[in-house]
Amino acid sequence: MMKQVFRIMLVALLFLPAAGRATEGMWLVSMLNRIQEAEMKNLGLNLTAQEIYDINNASLKDAIVRLNGGQCTGEVVSSQGLIFTNHHCAYDAIQSLATVENDILTNGFCARSMKDELPIPGFEISFLVRIEDVTAEVLGAVKQGMTEQDRNLAIRTKLREIEGRATDGNGYEADVKSFYYGNEYYLFVYNTYRDVRLVGNPAESIGKFGGDTDNWMWPRHTGDFSMLRIYADADNNPADYSASNVPLKPKHFLKMNIHGVKEGDYAMVMGYPGSTDRYLTSWGVKQAMELSNPATIAVRDLKLTTMKKHMDADPAVRLKYASKYASTSNYWKYFIGQNKGLARLDVFGKKQKQEQQFIQWVNSGDAARKEKYGKALSMLEEYYKATDAGTVSGVYALEAGLIGAEVPLFAYRFSRVFDAAMLESDAAKRTEILNSFKPQADEFYRDFDLALEKDVFVQLVNLYRKNIPADQRPSWMAEIDKKYKGNVQAFADRMYSTTMFRSKETLMAFLDKPSQKAWDKDMAGMVARSSIETYRLSMANPAQEKFDVGYRLYVAGLREMNPNKSYAPDANSTMRVTYGTVRDYQAADAVQYDYYTTTRGILEKRDNTNPEFVVPDRQKELIEKKDFGRYANADGELVVCFIGDLDITGGNSGSPVMDGNGHLIGIAFDGNWEAMSGDIAYEPALQRTIAVDVRYVLWVIEKLMGGKNIIDELVYASRPVPSPAQP
Repeated sequence: MMKQVFRIMLVALLFLPAAGRATEGMWLVSMLNRIQEAEMKNLGLNLTAQEIYDINNASLKDAIVRLNGGQCTGEVVSSQGLIFTNHHCAYDAIQSLATVENDILTNGFCARSMKDELPIPGFEISFLVRIEDVTAEVLGAVKQGMTEQDRNLAIRTKLREIEGRATDGNGYEADVKSFYYGNEYYLFVYNTYRDVRLVGNPAESIGKFGGDTDNWMWPRHTGDFSMLRIYADADNNPADYSASNVPLKPKHFLKMNIHGVKEGDYAMVMGYPGSTDRYLTSWGVKQAMELSNPATIAVRDLKLTTMKKHMDADPAVRLKYASKYASTSNYWKYFIGQNKGLARLDVFGKKQKQEQQFIQWVNSGDAARKEKYGKALSMLEEYYKATDAGTVSGVYALEAGLIGAEVPLFAYRFSRVFDAAMLESDAAKRTEILNSFKPQADEFYRDFDLALEKDVFVQLVNLYRKNIPADQRPSWMAEIDKKYKGNVQAFADRMYSTTMFRSKETLMAFLDKPSQKAWDKDMAGMVARSSIETYRLSMANPAQEKFDVGYRLYVAGLREMNPNKSYAPDANSTMRVTYGTVRDYQAADAVQYDYYTTTRGILEKRDNTNPEFVVPDRQKELIEKKDFGRYANADGELVVCFIGDLDITGGNSGSPVMDGNGHLIGIAFDGNWEAMSGDIAYEPALQRTIAVDVRYVLWVIEKLMGGKNIIDELVYASRPVPSPAQP
């Protein structure tokens, strides 16, 4: 009977029109089932699920890498460990290597040989070794009648046991992740390489073309790419940086498809999406739209305005804060777009409808179903009612109090090291602990400007005091009223002129001669301790247990209610695959967007008086001459970016966009403005992934960066594209 059902479903699937089928889902690469594989093949995939993920043989997973624990994704593109990722994923690294005298962030960089590649301190790249379903073992530790607290303790203990077993003696890293809100658990084992070097990045005018104006927008003309290389020891194993290390020999790498894409072509992304909330309830949507998102937007808007004032006034400050500004701006604009999308698509109403269906299903069932799921939604409703009152103050505690200005957060990080040192009775060990903080200080003060820092502090604290009642603020703010007559500027002048964190020199002097008395009196330390306490109090909620239990039951119930529907788990920085087609979309009434952009649009946007839309003369000249070589399309144009109905989110930045043979056609770097609500509710008619076309990437490397050595290192798919066999 089951085989017959499957045949009926498969036949129906194969005859569905591709353009009308939703492609929602960030699927765990080890979980691809027969239905998904059949749909992928119908859309144009020429690989098997095993060729995508295999722990015994080389597969696509071996060419997909995690950057810095999941901040971004990259792909291996040569037999010598060369990595493609986004420009914005390597932005911090590029900035750290840039100087005013040799500004590789602004001007770009391309190593002409491996000896010219630049080591990036602290940068890590991880390969996924394997995934293992450990649900039965983890939930086997949960006993009937356990309290939620005891349940969580039993699970945490079991997770540590499994992770320890997976890493015993092999040098790997392991992480057990929860899926479907505590209903399933999977073990992920990684091999992490620590010697990573910058191979090249385009000029900022290319890598960040469009700046904040074009961020999250389509049409797009951004060459958002950079190049790294992984180095290993003589045995191809991870090693700390050494001049004797050699380029990694990967198990698999991606060929370049420079033959282009057309509408309807199969496209697939693999990477490490960070976080989604597709199971969020109507109460959660309302809280985000009305409380947390507007508060975050307000704080970040003021922070950005203040930072930009100082950055525009001094090129050295601009260079120091370029990455910090971009990071703050990215999610400032994201939350603006998310609120617009949630309202436009009536996500609140759709969630309410789903909840009513769930209630009807529960009530139509037997006593066991009612007993198990009957209180799931009411528990979630109670949680949100209990947290609504403190949501805005919690946002301010984080965004304006703890992470708004940098010194308070840095002081808090220092406090953990200092407290540990002071507990040590042995003077030599105490000194060793304190000295361990010096590299962090070096990194912090490399990109620090006291005037900007103090101005951000003053502006955000004034906003905090204006919008949050006194009884919900950190205790240190009362000092402003008592000793400084409500004058935040006077408080800041005193704090930043006396704190040990005002400069690298003063902090280093304290580390050499530490004093508990001096630490206790330090104003920045006091602000840090009080701010973290306020933030923790804002996060603590007696209704948290109701949220945890209610969410776990609600998600389990939804899956039980619709047994024939495949529910993708929310993103959680684990390797996923999403698939679909290259597609245009209608953004609004009478607004139809094509699926690709060309260099013609670069010249249309060109404005060399605006730093976001600078086009250097050399680039302009080549575009006007149509000097595109083998990278031109059939019409003689050079495609810059394209879009497809692929389901991605933050963390997917730098992910490869591949054709049906697993060859590289582009590098994903953004989503579109009309679908910013996609992390909460996927909308197939609107949601698009924006990718830079690999042909534009290679043209920039060859024509503008002079990277012929890179072009020669890559391998190119022939035409017609064959079934992939690892070269």
